[in-house]
Formats: sequence, C-alpha cells, structure tokens
Amino acid sequence: MSDTRDQHPRRDFLLRSLAAGASAASLPLATATAAPVPASAAAPAGYLWLRPDEQVFVEALVNHMCPADGLTPDGVTLGLAVFYDRALGGNWGQGDRLYLQGPFKQGSANQGYQLGMTPAQLFRTGTEGLADYCRATHGKPFDRLPAEAREALLKDLQWGKAALPNGVPSAVYFAQLLQMFYEAMFADPIYGGNQDKQGWKLVGYPGVNTANKVNIVKYANKPYRPEPAGIADLS
Repeated sequence: MSDTRDQHPRRDFLLRSLAAGASAASLPLATATAAPVPASAAAPAGYLWLRPDEQVFVEALVNHMCPADGLTPDGVTLGLAVFYDRALGGNWGQGDRLYLQGPFKQGSANQGYQLGMTPAQLFRTGTEGLADYCRATHGKPFDRLPAEAREALLKDLQWGKAALPNGVPSAVYFAQLLQMFYEAMFADPIYGGNQDKQGWKLVGYPGVNTANKVNIVKYANKPYRPEPAGIADLS
C-alpha cells in the first residue's frame, strides 16, 4: 500500500504497524528463545526446517509483504525467509517454555495465545490448511496467485474470514505470520533476517548504539543517522 502524498510510504507504514502488530500477535517473540547465528560464522546455506512446499510459500509471502523497491530489496534477499526457517526450527518454534498441558478453551484477545500447538505446529498445520483453501477457492497455490488476490486473501486471514478446512483459526495463524515478518525485518541480523541491517536503515534505527547514553545527550533534538551496528559488530 502506498500514498502518493508520502515520499516514504513503506517506512511510515512499517513504523506505524510495527508497534501495533507486536502487541496484537499475543505470542512470545521468536527471537526470545531462537538460537542466533554465531557472530563469527555465516548462516548455513539453505533451509534447515521448512519443507519444500513451505519454502515456496514463505518466499512468496515475504516477497509480497516486502517487495523490492527503491528503499529495500525483496524479502527473500533480506533473509526474511531464512528467519522463518530458523525461528520455527529452533527452541521458540518447538515450544520451549510454552505451556501446552491444557485445558484449551476459546479465550478473549487479551488472554493471549490459547492453542495447544507449538508455533511450529501452528505454522505447519495452518499452512497446510491455507494450501487446501487456495486450491478450493482459487484453483492454484498461494505463490501463483496475482498480487491482488494474495492481498485479499491475507486480509481475509487477518480478520478471520477465511475458514481453513482443517479448522486452524485463520486470524491466529495470520497473527503469527505477521509477527514473524516484523521480527525478520527488524531483529538483529544474527537471527537470519534484516540482512545488511536494511530494516534498521529503513526506519532510522541505530541498532545496538541506541543504548549509548553519550549519543542520546549529544544528539538530543538533532538528526541522528549513524550506520547501524548489530551484536556481531560489537562481539
């Protein structure tokens, strides 16, 4: 979505939606228990957890949510799909420290996550349901839908209007996909996404330097646009 009156529509959209989306998802952060890529080593090539059909879906999803333009490359180039893979295959995705003993009942939005599935199980089951829904509704998978149809489908998921045939609540499934997108865009690059710190550069976030009290005082009420620094840069 863009506004011709705004010279930086994606940046402003991400700034507005990041704050709202992080709280709306009602799930633990993927980076809270995810195993980061060692600072001294590059991330292993290829996927470690996602199945081939899931890889195709995630790549189509992140490229739709973050298409290449004059501000950033596409989502796959930014490493967003790799972030999904590492987060879902790591401790967070496998339910580390997530209570799953039940009973599981329908809860209100302010009660947080109420399903008896790990994040990885929710992703896998939800993605299977979405694939069946796409075949039944559109006759083709998500990655082959035109951009307008993808956008409409994602909105239907977000508002719970798309009834997945396997019973996975579409709004909860979408909330996890969206939260992971935000984290992939803005988490430290050691977690696989935000390659070359492009997400931070997009919104003017200085990274680890944001905790530097000297700079906070020095640049009070002045523009502060340093080259972002990540954890690996200070290791």
